[in-house]
Amino acid sequence: MANTGADDKKTYRVGIIGRTGKGGYGHALDTAWSAVPQTRVVAVSDDNKSGLGAAARKLKVNRAFLDYRKMLDEAKPDIVAICPRWVDQHAAMVLAAAERGIHVYMEKPFCRTLEEADRIVATCEKTHAKVQIAHPTRFSPMIDTIRRLIADGAIGKLLEFRGRGKEDRRGGGEDLWVLGSHILDMIRAIHGAPSSCFARVGWKGHPVTADDVFDGPEGIGPLTGDNLQAVYQMKDNVTAHFASVRNQAGNPRRYGLQIFGSKGVIELIEDTLPPVQYLGDPSWSPGRSGAKWQHVSSAGIGKPEPLKGPQYKARHTLGILDLLEAIQDGREPKCGMLEGRGVVEMIAACFESTARDSRWRCHWKIERIR
Repeated sequence: MANTGADDKKTYRVGIIGRTGKGGYGHALDTAWSAVPQTRVVAVSDDNKSGLGAAARKLKVNRAFLDYRKMLDEAKPDIVAICPRWVDQHAAMVLAAAERGIHVYMEKPFCRTLEEADRIVATCEKTHAKVQIAHPTRFSPMIDTIRRLIADGAIGKLLEFRGRGKEDRRGGGEDLWVLGSHILDMIRAIHGAPSSCFARVGWKGHPVTADDVFDGPEGIGPLTGDNLQAVYQMKDNVTAHFASVRNQAGNPRRYGLQIFGSKGVIELIEDTLPPVQYLGDPSWSPGRSGAKWQHVSSAGIGKPEPLKGPQYKARHTLGILDLLEAIQDGREPKCGMLEGRGVVEMIAACFESTARDSRWRCHWKIERIR
């Protein structure tokens, strides 16, 4: 197990919140705790009766609740796992936990609006509850490796980030929320927060209008767009791009992040110990230059991967361990509520930019989007 500094002597009691048929248990957030000896699942809640029974049997717990608030009050967990993929109840669930001083590990997206994010931040600051969002790449050792390569000049002067979603049937606005949140968090992990957004969102061949807004799936709320292009201004005159077009998925897919510099490119795929490639080519065109892509491990370019162990294959172990350390040390988790709010802000800025000028001329300052 990775040494994170978390208290090995304390056993943290964990409560699980799921919603069968409405986001379920996310990407196995319910079972991830078995890989972390410092935790023990003590209770589960699910407002679907048959789903609750199945979850209790799978998790081997006796305490099962149809109402998650009752679980929080009676089981008194130290941490609650908010598992559903659907985002419509995320804020209410986090607030219920935070008001009771219970820490949170939760599925993405963080929440639906900046108003929800602000309420979560204010409540957690008052009760000192910690929130960790399940963006696995944020906890990857490869993030530090990529930062080091950039700082050491492996790709020269950093120029831009280019990210794309999965561009399947969800392409556009839904892809931005569901998969784009991972990409935006990766950009933030490597180069910090943007200062502005310049975006265009289209629908069926035309710039979106109010008539094109619909109720999004998985509890997203008001949504639009099947073609989306967003440009973010970053520090040091670096630009970050995100784009998604519906039903244009590739095989192999383009979902991931490319980082361009004056001397080369780094490519990063979303995962705990993800595939990372390096191209030492100032033209960015190996077809012209003859340059070859090289594998990058946590040790560097062209070196074998020294990190072994199940925590580097699991989706949540490193994030949970970081949460435990943050609780012990009284610090903000690596992918905590402030970073979560920042991602929501980047998503909101994309739609706000389009709403203010759908002809791609709006330059929206990211300060407070209402």
